[in-house]
Amino acid sequence: MYLKLAIVFVFAVVGTSCTTSQSIDSLELTEAIRLNQVGYFPEASKLALLLSEQPVDGFFIWDVSEKAIVFEADAKEIEVRTLSGKKIWKLDFSALSESGNYEIGVPGLGKSYPFQIGENVFGSLAQATLKAFFFQRASTDITKEFAGVWGRSAGHPDTLVEVHPSAASALRPTGTIVSAPKGWYDAGDYNKYVVNSGITVGTLLSLYEAYPDFFAKQKLNIPESANALPDILDEITWNLDWMLAMQDPADGGVYHKLTTARFEGIGLEPKMAVNQRFLVQKSTAATLDFAAVMAQASRIFEAVAPENAIGYQKAAEKAWAWAVDHPEVYYRQNELNEAFDPDISTGAYGDQNLSDEWVWAAAELYISSHNLDYWETLEKAELEYRLPSWSQVNWLGFYSLIRHEKQLPQIPQEWMSMLKINLVTAAKSYQTAAQTHAWLAPMGAETKDFIWGSNAVASNQGILLIEAFRLYGEEVFLQMAKANLDYILGRNATGFSYVTGFGGKTPQQPHHRLAVSRPELPPLPGFVVGGPNPSQQDGCDYPSKVPDESYVDSSCSYASNEIAINWNAAFAYLVNAIQAIEADLD
Repeated sequence: MYLKLAIVFVFAVVGTSCTTSQSIDSLELTEAIRLNQVGYFPEASKLALLLSEQPVDGFFIWDVSEKAIVFEADAKEIEVRTLSGKKIWKLDFSALSESGNYEIGVPGLGKSYPFQIGENVFGSLAQATLKAFFFQRASTDITKEFAGVWGRSAGHPDTLVEVHPSAASALRPTGTIVSAPKGWYDAGDYNKYVVNSGITVGTLLSLYEAYPDFFAKQKLNIPESANALPDILDEITWNLDWMLAMQDPADGGVYHKLTTARFEGIGLEPKMAVNQRFLVQKSTAATLDFAAVMAQASRIFEAVAPENAIGYQKAAEKAWAWAVDHPEVYYRQNELNEAFDPDISTGAYGDQNLSDEWVWAAAELYISSHNLDYWETLEKAELEYRLPSWSQVNWLGFYSLIRHEKQLPQIPQEWMSMLKINLVTAAKSYQTAAQTHAWLAPMGAETKDFIWGSNAVASNQGILLIEAFRLYGEEVFLQMAKANLDYILGRNATGFSYVTGFGGKTPQQPHHRLAVSRPELPPLPGFVVGGPNPSQQDGCDYPSKVPDESYVDSSCSYASNEIAINWNAAFAYLVNAIQAIEADLD
């Protein structure tokens, strides 16, 4: 039974009583309470953390709608301090399972940001993480019908792109005009990069492939929502169409990027950013990433759009053949600029170790074709677990192989067993690390997690834990994936929910040209920002150099507050997978 609000209320928990004359309305918001600012599933673990150097007796949960206290418990001191030396207390309200809108109150200290408990608590967030890609579309009007106040005019038609001297060939000499429209703006800038599109699309295709029934029902309110394809595949198609245009039809090689020579001004809307754009040098990394994505797309689209699937597979095979003939064409921007004009100073994505790209491409091609030629690459691969990033993609392929194990009986059992052992060993290491970490999540248990795009590290750790849960069904893996989601959504050292538009304290000034060009509007919703990064490469004014506090909500900070499609894809996987699993469990 709910306890109705009184001027005086009494805590009576586990033999402890604490009386206060404060009502919930008299408690001021305190950022000392760190919690998932979006919410929790009814039956899930529900933990918040409190920063306090003084002893804390207890806390309560306030039902905002009923105006009543519905839960009371002790606060428990955590033995480990934060990286900056702060004392921290655990507030465990897992036993509260009734759906509703709530706040946490701590007598004498304050109240938390509001949060929800509900079966579909991440439904809107899950949609927004994917709708974010629609906002990143190039070459089309983003109309108010689908974008609301964030509607904008088309930018970058990319029908008059010049072949840069570094990309020139006999059939496409320098200055040749090529059409390569569509695609997504890569990050806070307006350029389009095949390497980063590779991991982005590969992650999203894997998400769909793991939970097709969930996405058959999800609607994103995009122009294609009325057609027969799931909306996530419609959105992916927009970028696949651009990637196809990045392949040289004469030889199958893939251009590294489509870019201006220099970054456009930070305050320009897309329609005002009109500097000449170029196709720049083919590279083995871009070509292999392209091959992997197209092979994966071919098998996924075979059931829903077979006419597309055929073209994807042919493009993948042609790209692989080019890579075999050109195995060490690295993208080295400084060397390129010494040899050609104009100089290119935009994102390099210059991967100098391609062993993982070969594995990813071979894995996806092998699954889609069952051609044993690709197995020759896989059987020699290093199977040690490595967390995916744009420059480390072999486990994208390994995840796919595990997912399709039953359709691949020709793979030796010993090889597949070792792959799965390495996966679960890595997952257990994150689980163990979380138990001795002040924030009670795998993320940040090691300071090396705090790099450029640290929130993508948290998301990719979550993906690994979800894959371990899918493989072995151990609830603790799913719980740890949710803990990393809690971290991103506010249970962390800065108190930010790092996702625009979701939570009580969210980024307001992301390094995102689409946002900066419209300062009168709130940031576009559903974008995860990079997160704490003690390297602080941008030279902005940060409040702290402590690794997990090294974040500033400023458009100046491309090192901690930029958005990027690969980061959003990993976060979208984490959120959508968790929501899909919970829906299936129900």
